[in-house]
Amino acid sequence: MHHLSNHSSRRRALVAGFLLAFTTSTALGIDAAVEQRIRNGIARVAPDLKVGEIRNSPMAGVYEVTVGPRIFYASADGNYLLQGSLLDLRSGKDLTESAERKARIAAIDAVGERNMIVYEPKKPKHTVNVFTDVDCGYCRKLHRQMPEYLDKGIRIRYLFYPRAGIGSSAYDKAVTAWCSDNRKQALTELKSGKTLPSRQCDNPVAKHYRLGQMVGVNGTPYMVLEDGEAIPGYIPPARLARYLRDKFDR
Repeated sequence: MHHLSNHSSRRRALVAGFLLAFTTSTALGIDAAVEQRIRNGIARVAPDLKVGEIRNSPMAGVYEVTVGPRIFYASADGNYLLQGSLLDLRSGKDLTESAERKARIAAIDAVGERNMIVYEPKKPKHTVNVFTDVDCGYCRKLHRQMPEYLDKGIRIRYLFYPRAGIGSSAYDKAVTAWCSDNRKQALTELKSGKTLPSRQCDNPVAKHYRLGQMVGVNGTPYMVLEDGEAIPGYIPPARLARYLRDKFDR
């Protein structure tokens, strides 16, 4: 009886091990050995790069690699890495953009709302992530119209993107807003041109900025919708509400 019990335990352990291997590799559509070769290849040239999921791409022999909000493609031997758009010539669809939308919103969500300044409407319908610069003219215009966005059920999650970079005046103002006792009030005052005493504390501004660089922010405001679609520039409240309704509320 003891022998049979041990035999059953070993079988259960083998099955559990198989299932674990299956979920970590085959479930993503890639052999574990191929995945390791790709990870090793990337680590040789970019050891600090945080590689996420690796999975089969629609192109045979080419694998999709997620790095934060970006998508790359790798060869099975781990010797080649490609950055660019993978197009389906039958449908004309940009398959990379579709994959990057998912990666983009996942990377933003990973920041966590505790590390954002969030404006909540009474009846939220949609969430829009906005990379903002305190000194940007159109960012200020968007902020002045915040009550209108909220009235239309648009929830705004702010991330800071000081265009002049870390250590700039806009960066310092973003840190001051974050470190203020009332972040929303301080941000509104700074965006209206008021000068506030500089403040310092533990803050996410540099992380926001680096994420924006990876996302591809090249101007502000820069919006990312809840499905990961990126929209550079300012959109008035009424037009944005119509776009969100037509896109998501069909």
